[in-house]
Amino acid sequence: MSAIDKTSFFQIIECLNETNKEDLIQTLLNVAAQAMAFDLLKNNLSDSNMQKTVALSSDSVLTNKTVISENDKKVRNAKKGVVKFTKQELNVMPISFKKYFIVNNQIVKYRFYRGMFQARYHRNGKNIEVASQSYELMKKKFIEKLLDETPSYDLPESVKNKKVRKFGEYGEEWLAIKEKTTKPSTFKEYSRLFRNDLKPKFGNTYLDRITRSTIQEYLFSFVEQGKHRTAEKLKLQLTCIFDMAADDFNIPSPMKNIVLPYHEAQKGSAFKKDEERRLVEYCKNNPNVESSSALLILLYFGIRQSELKTMKVINDKWLEVDTSKERMGRDIVIRKIPFTPMVKEVLQYIDFEKARNTKQRTIASTMRRQFPNHHPHELRYTFITRCKECGVNPEVVMLWDGHEADKDVKASRVDRGYTDFSEEYQLKEAEKVKYDI
Repeated sequence: MSAIDKTSFFQIIECLNETNKEDLIQTLLNVAAQAMAFDLLKNNLSDSNMQKTVALSSDSVLTNKTVISENDKKVRNAKKGVVKFTKQELNVMPISFKKYFIVNNQIVKYRFYRGMFQARYHRNGKNIEVASQSYELMKKKFIEKLLDETPSYDLPESVKNKKVRKFGEYGEEWLAIKEKTTKPSTFKEYSRLFRNDLKPKFGNTYLDRITRSTIQEYLFSFVEQGKHRTAEKLKLQLTCIFDMAADDFNIPSPMKNIVLPYHEAQKGSAFKKDEERRLVEYCKNNPNVESSSALLILLYFGIRQSELKTMKVINDKWLEVDTSKERMGRDIVIRKIPFTPMVKEVLQYIDFEKARNTKQRTIASTMRRQFPNHHPHELRYTFITRCKECGVNPEVVMLWDGHEADKDVKASRVDRGYTDFSEEYQLKEAEKVKYDI
C-alpha cells in the first residue's frame, strides 16, 4: 500500500463509530492483508507471468502473516504463473468447492448436474463414467469400476479385433462340454457351483474385464466364512473356464497368481467299539427306520453311499457293487465284498432292497441324530480298520474297498495288478473279521 493509501486507511478507521468499529476494523485488516499479498506476488512474478492467473483457495480467511508465508511458498513452486494445489490440499477442501476426489493416486474431477453427482475418467486406457444422487455412492461406484476395468492398451490386437464374450454365456458353453465328458454326479456339482455362485457374481462381465484382484477377493470371502472347500472348488472351476478362454480369445488368464491359504481338510475317524455297538443296537431295535438297513451295510461291507443303488447279493456269500469313483469313459469296475461273520450276525435285520432305495440325505439325517460327531462315510473307515485289525491281507482289503493305493501295502502297483486272489482265499480271509463289540 502506498503512503496515501495507508493515511486514508487509518482516517477511515478513526471515523468509525463505536458500535461496529471492531468488526469493521477486522474486515479492513483482512482486505489490507490480501492487498499486501498481491503486491508481494507482483514483485516476485516476471512481467510475462503477470499476465497469468494466480490460483488461491477462496474458502480460507487468513491473517496477514499467514497469507504472506503461504503465498511465498506457492509462488516459488508455481509453474507458468499458476499455483497448483497438492493432493493433500484437495482432500481437505469442502466437497462443495473442490469438485475433485483422489483414487489410487489419480485426481478425478466430478460435477453436480441436474441433481446427480457425475464423474468421468478417460485416461490410462480406461473409460469410466458413473453417476448417483449421493456423492459417496458415486465415489464408491467409480472405485469399483476403476478396479474392474482393464486398460484397453494392455490387450493384444487379436482381442481388440475379436469380440470377447461375457462370463455367463461362455461359462454355459463350458458346462455343456463338461456334461458330455464327466460323470453325472460330477457335472451336477459343477453346475450347482456355476449357477449358484459364479454366474450371479461374474455373469454379466466380459471375460477380459475380470481381474485377478476381483477373483482373489471373491475367493477370500468364502475362506473368511470358513468355506475352504467351496473356495477350492470355485478356484478349480474358474481356472478351467479361463484356461479355455485364454486359448479362444488370446487373453491372459487372471487365475495365474490366485492363491488360497493352506487348509487341511478334517479327516474322519473310525467308530470306537462302544459306538459301533450302539449303532448296531439302534438298527436292530428300529428295523422300520428307513436308513437302518443301509447303515448296517455301510458298516459291515465298507461300500460308499453312492454305491448302494448298484449292489447285488451273489449266492448269499458276496455283495457286488459298481465302483463309483471311476472316471467317465472308463470301464465300470465291479468289485465283490464277502459276507464276514460280523455281517452274518446282523443279516436278519438287513433289507437289501430297502437299502438300495434309501436316499443319502436320509442316511445323513439319521447319523446326525444318533452320532452328531460322525459322518456316514466314517462307517467305511470303520470296516477297513476292523479288517486290518483282524489280520486280513492288506492287498485283499484294497480289493474289497476299491482303493488304488494304501500306505500299508508295500507291493508295487504292477505286482498287485498281476495278483489275482481266488474267491476261496478271499472267503478264508473274510472269516478273520470276527470281534466283540
